[in-house]
Amino acid sequence: MSRAQVWLTRDAHERLQAELTELVRRHTQAPPARADVRDTGDPLSEQKSLDDRREQRARIRRLQEILRDAQVSTPPDDGVAEPGMVLTVRFDDDPDPETFLLAHRDDSANPGVETCSPDSPLGRALVGAREGERRRYALPDGRDMRVTLLRAVPYGAHHP
Repeated sequence: MSRAQVWLTRDAHERLQAELTELVRRHTQAPPARADVRDTGDPLSEQKSLDDRREQRARIRRLQEILRDAQVSTPPDDGVAEPGMVLTVRFDDDPDPETFLLAHRDDSANPGVETCSPDSPLGRALVGAREGERRRYALPDGRDMRVTLLRAVPYGAHHP
């Protein structure tokens, strides 16, 4: 099974790399959970310490996965929707256009920028669309929604 490539801005890549470095440093320098418990004798503290370390390990694994598969580059400015592009779309039921970055989501990856995952129903419908092209995708309730790609520009050209 192949892993999905994740597109990140350079800033997001640097932030996630710094977070990973700090988490690994703290994780390797922290005493084992059982050593903390011997000092306090509190079973609730033991469980909290174990839970914290599990969460830390899970976040480290997730960051390693994201960074291993990350694409940090600028897509071509060819008007085709793909990860790393800022898309402006119009939904058939709304006269106002919406703009968002087509990229995989991570809590700290693209702060301040609305993001749509290319793995979401909307994202899957838009990947490969050209400006002016109308696409259809299924809503969670089973209804179809139509969306028109108005504009697709590389992230750096839209958000310096």
